[in-house]
Amino acid sequence: MKKAFLILEDGTVFEGQAIGADKEVVSEIVFNTTMAGYTEVFTDPSYAGQAVCMTYPLIGNYGVCLDDMESERIWLDGIIVRELSEVASNFRCDMTLEEFLVRYDIPGVQGIDTRKLTRILREKGTMNGVITTNENYNLDELIKKMKAYTTKGVVEKVSCKEKYEVKGARDLSDNGPVSGSAVFNEDNYKADLAGDHSKREKKPSLVRTLNGIKADGTHLKVALLDVGAKYNIANSLAARGCDVTVYPYNTSAEEILAGNPDGIMLSNGPGDPKDCESVIKEVKKLYDSDVPIFAICLGHQLMALATGTDTHKLKYGHRGGNHPVKELATGKVYISSQNHGYVVDTDKLDPKVAVPAYVNVNDGTNEGLRYTGKNIYTVQFHPEASAGPQDTGTLFDSFIHMMTDGMFS
Repeated sequence: MKKAFLILEDGTVFEGQAIGADKEVVSEIVFNTTMAGYTEVFTDPSYAGQAVCMTYPLIGNYGVCLDDMESERIWLDGIIVRELSEVASNFRCDMTLEEFLVRYDIPGVQGIDTRKLTRILREKGTMNGVITTNENYNLDELIKKMKAYTTKGVVEKVSCKEKYEVKGARDLSDNGPVSGSAVFNEDNYKADLAGDHSKREKKPSLVRTLNGIKADGTHLKVALLDVGAKYNIANSLAARGCDVTVYPYNTSAEEILAGNPDGIMLSNGPGDPKDCESVIKEVKKLYDSDVPIFAICLGHQLMALATGTDTHKLKYGHRGGNHPVKELATGKVYISSQNHGYVVDTDKLDPKVAVPAYVNVNDGTNEGLRYTGKNIYTVQFHPEASAGPQDTGTLFDSFIHMMTDGMFS
């Protein structure tokens, strides 16, 4: 295999083998500790402007099922793995991970010591790096490029370009089987291979109640502001019966409110929240309305900034599917899916505006806010959690309860 190099801005050089597209990229290097769900990770828009090191040693063993994508493409700049599986063993598989990377022109490197790389990032903090196949690289020139690199304009890059709708389920059968795993059907599998994708097994659903449908049979309307939204945010609401309208990041608050939504959702997304100055102004207008609001990840940070609270960058961020968060009202601890490099400063939080709702068990950072005197609730983690865990998925039900009864519970 062709040689590839991962070079960090501190001068550390890792030598491995090239995977995916043959191109050189400069990016912010981060690590993710999840053991499965790499398709969802690689298509999460929150990774725009970053190259991801997967700490689990073998990646790609079940291939890629395109139904599991969380956006229209891979948004990250590159991937770093200990070993890329050459064999894909899964009846839902559409292609190998190598083929997936080539399709979306994403370079990567395998065969390096990912444990050592992770230790460096934990000890020194997240830093920029370069992936290259050029064996005659000039280290000094590359370090200059790395130090000059910033992740600007990423929200604009990943947001939808025009609004669209995701219709809510009309019947529970619309959501697929209520199960913990897909079921193999040989006839449907052969039909799918032959091109009849209507026979493909639907992804299992954990939704058991269409609480997004009102007593009069109409569906709750949710406006989702897309600042880098994963598909499963809208899908989680739609599976419960809500009709979701997804708006581009630069949509005015007036346009969103003119649609008379029952609730507003602020999505996850990439980059430094303070770079989203124009969005923050519109979020403040949404805050001033009486419409219930639920926000995730970047949306949580934008609401905090819009109401006078500050944010700061973590040393190496929280990225993975195994992060414990404590709900302060009950003392319960949930395992959550996370992907963020910035957090809200609770020491600068005015209790007249908001109070902490969740805290990270590992480092004590804020994981959620309940806004005082408002039907607004925001969390730093990902309750849509595709590909898991599903511990906090009931927060979508709480949001629906807030829309119907005025209480988040």
